[in-house]
Amino acid sequence: MSEPKSPTPSPGDTYKGWLFKWTNYIKGYQRRWFVLSNGLLSYYRTQAEMGHTCRGTINLATANIAVEDSCNFVISNGGAQTYHLKASSEVERQRWITALELAKAKAVHMQAQSDDSGDDCPAVPATSGQGGGCRNLEIQSTLRTLGSKVEDLNTCNDLIVKHGSALQRSLSELEGIRVAGDMGEKMRQVTERATLFRITSNAMINACRDFLSLAQNHSKRWQKALQVERDQRIRLEETLEQLAKQHNHLERAFRGATVLPPSFSNPALAHKDKKGDASDEEDDNEFFDAMEEPAEFITVPADPKYHRRSGSNASGFSSEIGMEDQSVNFDELSLASNPESPQPLELEPVRQRRTRIPDKPNYYLNLWSIMKNCIGKELSKIPMPVNFNEPLSMLQRLSEDLEYYELLDKASKSQSSLEQMCYVAAFTVSSYSTTVHRTGKPFNPLLGETFELDRLKECGYRSLCEQVSHHPPAAAHHASSEKGWTLRQEITLASKFRGKYLSIMPLGSIQCLFEKSNNHYSWKKVTTTVHNIIVGKLWIDQSGEIDVVNHKTGDRCHLKFAPYSYFSRDVPRKVTGVVTDKDGKAHYVLSGTWDEKMEFSRIMQSSKGENGTEGKQRTVYQTLKAKEIWRKNPLPEGAENMYFFSSLALTLNEAEEGVAPTDCRRRPDQRLMEDGRWDEANAAKQRLEEKQRIVRREREREAFKAASTPEEADAVETGTEANEALDETPYGPSLSPYLMEGNEGPYGAQIKSTHPDNYQAMWFEKLDDPVSGETLHVYKGGYWEAKEQGGWDVCPKIF
Repeated sequence: MSEPKSPTPSPGDTYKGWLFKWTNYIKGYQRRWFVLSNGLLSYYRTQAEMGHTCRGTINLATANIAVEDSCNFVISNGGAQTYHLKASSEVERQRWITALELAKAKAVHMQAQSDDSGDDCPAVPATSGQGGGCRNLEIQSTLRTLGSKVEDLNTCNDLIVKHGSALQRSLSELEGIRVAGDMGEKMRQVTERATLFRITSNAMINACRDFLSLAQNHSKRWQKALQVERDQRIRLEETLEQLAKQHNHLERAFRGATVLPPSFSNPALAHKDKKGDASDEEDDNEFFDAMEEPAEFITVPADPKYHRRSGSNASGFSSEIGMEDQSVNFDELSLASNPESPQPLELEPVRQRRTRIPDKPNYYLNLWSIMKNCIGKELSKIPMPVNFNEPLSMLQRLSEDLEYYELLDKASKSQSSLEQMCYVAAFTVSSYSTTVHRTGKPFNPLLGETFELDRLKECGYRSLCEQVSHHPPAAAHHASSEKGWTLRQEITLASKFRGKYLSIMPLGSIQCLFEKSNNHYSWKKVTTTVHNIIVGKLWIDQSGEIDVVNHKTGDRCHLKFAPYSYFSRDVPRKVTGVVTDKDGKAHYVLSGTWDEKMEFSRIMQSSKGENGTEGKQRTVYQTLKAKEIWRKNPLPEGAENMYFFSSLALTLNEAEEGVAPTDCRRRPDQRLMEDGRWDEANAAKQRLEEKQRIVRREREREAFKAASTPEEADAVETGTEANEALDETPYGPSLSPYLMEGNEGPYGAQIKSTHPDNYQAMWFEKLDDPVSGETLHVYKGGYWEAKEQGGWDVCPKIF
């Protein structure tokens, strides 16, 4: 049945007409046909679509109506539905607003009588369920209403039959009339009866329309209730299935644990390591099957008799732990309480470090204005404003790895290499604890930029970082301590932007050397993922695997950073690991989270349990009670207003006298941003980047001249001067296409394989490490001596 054609019916009943609806940034506002009826606002592309295709519907009972300007208004239900609409005139907009408000009030009233009728049914017996009883009352009320409508239809039908018969009789009599005088009377009767028939027919049509509308409304409500029941049944089935799988896993774990020697009694499941894959391609496949993955190993408590063993029976711990009382419980002995590794003495700080920086200002950032300027440009070479940054350099972020240097101090005093491995593994995990809330991007260091962290008098160590390469960007870090350890690393970042998130893969190796034992450890960092890049609140996750290797003894610690999964039962940011010797025998189990703490447990015995769901044989470890080896320091007060900096991070950019001219603390754009002067910081950042490009172009020209004949050098110089005006882009020199192996230079000269940038680092040199077999930049010395003498003549003026 067709809808009324009037463009402006009464607002309280049905209202329809043309409006402009916002679609997207490409098409903008598009003309759509809107229909307001029974508290629902629906729209179609054309009026012809009303009979078969509805483009969208929003319920006004839960919607908010807001007026933006003279012609625009917004309708939103607080969820995923938001309509940005525009009328042709202010009068038309006011008509729609009036109609929408009246329809919303009526819909809210109707919902209070039907959908919210649960509060009106307190007397339903508990045995039958209050919700079920109220639903029965609603159905009975609806049936009564439908019954009354059916009675109206029957009454209308009787009237139609009655008046139709009278009309037929009148027409039959009309045919037999011959007298003109009777003709007028009969015509009057026919007209009256036809009028009654038309009125009755209209009444029946209106009753049918009301009946149809009521049936449709209740049909939608019943369908919704049915869908809710179906969803609850599906969730219940999934819950039962998960419970059955958990019960099955527990039974298998128990059977696997009971096959151990008789000395192990009453095993109980402590925790299991969820298998996960951090690869981007398999995230979606494993996301819903996270709870079905078998655990790689299971830990259970060891037999109590191990807790009563003396030091001579402690399997190697007698030489590591001096026990004055032979009756001391073994589970109370831990690495953290090793008498042979006492806590370092408290050193009085030589200066009072700052505990606050200026609060982060609330600057508005127009993302679209930035993105439109990036069209056609390489993503890695787009200059980004400081609004995305934090007032620290990447070199300073590398130095933050030393926040928990005490772990390396304790490791240097360990008598056992396996015990030392536990401390080194905990140190690798602790370096990620500062990243959990740090969504700001650090400043990209300029080539030759340095950062020193001198805590020799306060903490017994000092470190130096230098940006040793610009393309690809690479930073070298060297730290040494009076406690007998040295840390060095070279980090190069690779990134992949996948729309919803950004994956950052650190390339390069981290090495730690201990003087006393000559142990040489190496490992690599895991992948950092920044989620909700375009829409939503940014959050960071760490995922992947780390193998910490002792190249001297062959000991190894395999750490697994589990990626976040909404369906996982494990705690978020979980980290698990196993310390093994060169023969593959497990000695320690580590577990915890990379943002809070790590614990370790000594393995007393291991055995192969029953096969998992995929046929993998899981290992059951009998362990002592877990002990804490590392815990994150609390953030300073007001950290949420200071970029979530830790206590160490707050001091990194503090101005100091005597540092090198290339130190990050002297960088003007970073200093201006910390002071809250972001507009000036953006201008200073662009100036520094352009200065760096000019220096690099000059350095490449010199490198090419040194590697070419005089004729080729003159030709290149001439071509460069002629084309320099056309090639003054901020993303590379004019000679770079010629400086790749296999290309032809000017006049057809073949170019040899020569790197276009002959830059040499100031304080580091590139060497091949004979122990790990890797190539990295190693500190060659001279920086601290230059600082004592104040001789910074070798430092370039990069700022």
